[in-house]
Parts: sequence; structure tokens; C-alpha cells
Amino acid sequence: MNIEALRYAQAVSRTNSFSAAARAYGVTQPSLSNGVARLEEEFGVKLFDRSPRGVRPTPYGEQILPLIDGVLDAFDTLLAETQRLARPVTEPIRMGVSPLIGAELVGRAYQAARTLKRPSDLILREADHEPLTDDLQAGLLDIILVPAVPGLPRFRHRVIAHEPVVVVDTASSAGDAPVELKEVADAAYILGPRTCGLTTFTTDLFHDNNLTLRTYPGEAGSFRAVDEWAALGLGAALLPRSKITYEHASCRPLLQAGSPVELAYEAVWDCDTPLGADLEELVDALTALVGPDPVLRRAEGGQ
Repeated sequence: MNIEALRYAQAVSRTNSFSAAARAYGVTQPSLSNGVARLEEEFGVKLFDRSPRGVRPTPYGEQILPLIDGVLDAFDTLLAETQRLARPVTEPIRMGVSPLIGAELVGRAYQAARTLKRPSDLILREADHEPLTDDLQAGLLDIILVPAVPGLPRFRHRVIAHEPVVVVDTASSAGDAPVELKEVADAAYILGPRTCGLTTFTTDLFHDNNLTLRTYPGEAGSFRAVDEWAALGLGAALLPRSKITYEHASCRPLLQAGSPVELAYEAVWDCDTPLGADLEELVDALTALVGPDPVLRRAEGGQ
């Protein structure tokens, strides 16, 4: 069984697109498609269905793809540990963090770094989602903490926390009662730059639910500006609950089909480096510090 074919299938599963998965791997789409087809032939079942709405796992794929994830996780862990044994390093860990990552998670990352077999210092860089992913791929960062949106299928991913999303709309007088996404889809939403993970999350949320996203014609420079502009009444906003700093007349928990909409935060890193095993260990330690139910909620009196 070919490891690359397994990675191709995992990439398609994560991006819901054969073309996006091929771009991520730097191969042609026919090469990737053929690799997945050979894997399906070897398994004797079809893993993906294609439709105008995109690529989705088949019922067989829904069962097999998590097993593929497990196999690749184990393989990458083995690779990382052999790298650590063969090429020991003592450099600090270069960590990129999204502005949406709160000080609490950053502090826990520092705690986790001190518990490693080879305790490491962290060198932090804060930037939007897209510049961080670019620097990770270029080898300028070792690990990033970012909103979990599709992309980077060649790297290891692990969700470390998630938090409820709220909808802010000063034009509404509905108060703070939970509301379904389709009921607030007609508002004009304030977005940040396209490089921002929150903008990608909002866009994907509407697209995945076959809703048209209406937008405010301007562009906020940060999630803080989104919150501020929503308070001024320039438009509506979707924000993680902990990032609300202004008092809003209408700030409502967002639901989709009765379930809370949540923004997940993940660690993304490359095991195929001399620091790979240390990064794996760091994420294990960070996950343990965050806890088994890593839901971030706004604390009384602050974020």
C-alpha cells in the first residue's frame, strides 16, 4: 500500500476538493486522482462522491478515512521520533499564532514547552491565518495555532480548543436568545481581510449551508474592528464569544440545525523535521493542559 496514496485521500477529505489537494501537494490533478483511484481499487470500495456541490466521502469513505488518518498519524509519529534520534537539535520552537488565539492558550503553550523531554523556548509571531500558513510551508515557522479551516493537508493537524460563535446585529431587537443561521442570513456582515481565518470561517459557513453571504462594502482590519463596527451599527458580525468586548443590544448564540456553531482552533505542524517529535510532544502536552473538553467560554467579567 502506497503511503502517498493514503496522503492524497486524506488531503481530498480535508479540502473536499481534488484540485485543492493536488495544489497542496504540488502534483497534477490527474496524478492525484489516479493515486486515489488505485487506492479505491485496492480497497475494493469507493471513498468519494463528486457533485456540483463538491467532493464528499461515501458511506464507505466515512468509515475508512478516519482509519487512514490513524495510520498516517502513527507513521508520522514514527518518522518524527527517528528524526529526533538521528538529528538532535536544541533550537527554540518558532510558533505562529492567530490574533484569535487568546493569551490563555499562549500561556499554556509556554507551560507545555517547559514539560518536553528537551525543554524549549517559544519564539512567537502573531499574524493572520494566511501569512502564518505561508511561513509554515516555507519553513519559517515550526508550528502554528490558528482557526481550523480547510487547507495544509500535508501537515499534521490537531484541534486544541473550540468556542461558541455569536451573531451581533444592532439592527435586531431580538435580545440574546439563540438563533438559527438561516434566520440571520439576510444581514450584511462585516468581514476582515481575506487572509483572516475568521473571514474564511464565515465564508465557508454560509457556503456549506447553501446560503448567500451579504457583506458590508468596507473591510475591517481585525476582529476587534469587526466588533467595534458592529457596535456602531455598520453591519452584523459573527465572532467567537470570547472576543466580544462591546455591549451589544443583540448578541445571540448561533445555531445550525439546533446545534451550537463553534469555531475550532488547531495546532498545525510538520513531523518531517528535526523538531517533529518535539512538536508532537508539545501538542500532546498542550492538549492535556487545555483538558478533555476544550470549549472556551467567556469568563465572568472578561474574556
